[in-house]
Amino acid sequence: MAEEENVYSSAVKYEGYVKFSDLYKFCYDWLNDETGITAKETKYEEKLKGDTKEIKVEWVGDKKLTDYFQFKMKINFVIRNLKKVTVKVNGVDVETNSGNYEIKAKGLLAKDWQGKFEMTAFYKFLRSIYEKYVIPQAVEQFKDKITGDCDEFLQQVKAYMDIEGKRLK
Repeated sequence: MAEEENVYSSAVKYEGYVKFSDLYKFCYDWLNDETGITAKETKYEEKLKGDTKEIKVEWVGDKKLTDYFQFKMKINFVIRNLKKVTVKVNGVDVETNSGNYEIKAKGLLAKDWQGKFEMTAFYKFLRSIYEKYVIPQAVEQFKDKITGDCDEFLQQVKAYMDIEGKRLK
């Protein structure tokens, strides 16, 4: 079984105008285009509360780095008080959403993700020697890459929400 190490965990929050469907598409496209990760939706939950909704979405995706290392990413969206609103932009009515948005990202480094070193106790011992003495620099480089990709994702999401929110005010 692959050993997964949590390398990155953070979140961004935003309150204001952002069309949820556009945000969803932006996040999916950015992950796919910029990191090579194709996210799979593992959870979608929607609760109605009067004229507002609460939406929870969970994505999981991964990308092969080498035959030994794999980049895994988990994304969680929690949107509270989401409601449809109409705002005027340059004198034109535009339909959008208003709500409290929270997007969490978690980056993991999976080692021996194919389980090649899990066959015997001797292979497990070799794996520990390999990681400790042969490839410690590679491990750090991959951790830095995962941290950078996850952090850049959240920065891009925040920038997108800020720009959209200002455009719709």
